[in-house]
Amino acid sequence: MTSQSTFTRREMLMTSAVTAAGVAATGTAALPAGLAAADSDNDSGWIDAHSHIWPPTVDKYPLEPGKTVADLAPPSFTGEELMAIARPVGVRRVVLIQHNVYHGFDNSYLVDNWKAHPDRYRVVGMVDSRKPNSGKAMRKLHKTGVTGFRITPSRLGTDWLDTPGMAEMWNTAADTGQAMCGLINPSDLPAVDAMCRKHPDTPVVIDHFGRVGIDGKIRKKDLDNLCGLASHKKAHVKISAYYALGKKKPPYDDLVPMIKRLYDAFGPERLMWASDCPYQLNNGNSYEASISLITDRIDFLTKSDKDWMLRKTAETVFFS
Repeated sequence: MTSQSTFTRREMLMTSAVTAAGVAATGTAALPAGLAAADSDNDSGWIDAHSHIWPPTVDKYPLEPGKTVADLAPPSFTGEELMAIARPVGVRRVVLIQHNVYHGFDNSYLVDNWKAHPDRYRVVGMVDSRKPNSGKAMRKLHKTGVTGFRITPSRLGTDWLDTPGMAEMWNTAADTGQAMCGLINPSDLPAVDAMCRKHPDTPVVIDHFGRVGIDGKIRKKDLDNLCGLASHKKAHVKISAYYALGKKKPPYDDLVPMIKRLYDAFGPERLMWASDCPYQLNNGNSYEASISLITDRIDFLTKSDKDWMLRKTAETVFFS
């Protein structure tokens, strides 16, 4: 793990803990002016393309070795707790992301939430590409709402993209349509670009702007590398995790020039908004502030652009 990855984990797990009172307060906040649009056109509402959930108990869903309930921050963030925050701002569907820090490669909690609400959720799960038959595991999970897979060097090691199991995953995804979702640092972008060249038919989603700006500096080289992925027609980027990038505080206007670069490179059809809840709910950040950056604060986005970034892109990649 690079020093930048260590910094990011500290950002996400230590400074971003949310109390139950804070979640409740966020869920009842006033609705910003532009957010009611999701229900006004008789559509199915916005999609949050990236959120984590976990239960407060470990009897049915054991934690990773060495983890205890004392490590859960917040102590509980279930699907219903998430939706209590998401519904008031027009979000009706969510892509649930496997949280390997707590549950490793055991996707069962997210799959069980999908089984309970198959119209509401899709799952980005995890498969250990270091073990045999990763493609077979992907196909099995595809039947249970898992339409993408988190891949990350922080879990899979420095050779994470250069193994037979990973090649099998990308080949399988080209057939099944499941997206390879990279939780990566800017330094990993060239390797992902090379992988996209080898597997042009594989859907790819880059989480959280590829963490460009995680140290507070949005470097031209990093942004150029991220925008360079636009040459791959099946590459997408999540516009997400504002609490961890740039100035790391609302209203996030400092991130707008980066969004404009991505908009010009990818078009709205390959960008998708996401919250990265519950970590977005900390230190003055909120769910409403996150989504309102797209709905209210970017003047170059048309209504059609917002429809793509807030719903249609994630719908196409994960729900179709």
